[in-house]
Amino acid sequence: MVAEEAKDMVDQGKECPKYYRLEDVQKHNNSRSTWIIIHHKIYDVTEFLEEHPGGEEVLREQAGGDATESFEDVGHSTDARTMSTQYVIGELHPDDHAKLQRPSESLITTMESTSSWWANWVIPGVAAVIVAFMYHLYMTSD
Repeated sequence: MVAEEAKDMVDQGKECPKYYRLEDVQKHNNSRSTWIIIHHKIYDVTEFLEEHPGGEEVLREQAGGDATESFEDVGHSTDARTMSTQYVIGELHPDDHAKLQRPSESLITTMESTSSWWANWVIPGVAAVIVAFMYHLYMTSD
């Protein structure tokens, strides 16, 4: 499949992307060579470590792995996204896309509700009435 895509790109006059295996990317996880994956593209951010507005630690934590979720969670500006293109060195090999670790559980935690509706509505309502009554007493005592 990769060979067919490369042939199609050559036929269309486009430059073929360089593919890297996940194992190769994982080796670049130190300050001398820092690679990250964002949306299946490989970025060599070694030269950008000291310039990163969020600090070098942010990039170092993601080094050698998939930083897509962290990158999107921060909400990078259009300028930051445009600037990032200069650090692209290739793409993750399609066979390795499935190997990227996905969160095993949802980050949103929900609690099973064993209480009835009154615990959610009546108790706060009664508390609001008591606070209002106390405020009324305070204001009329002057």
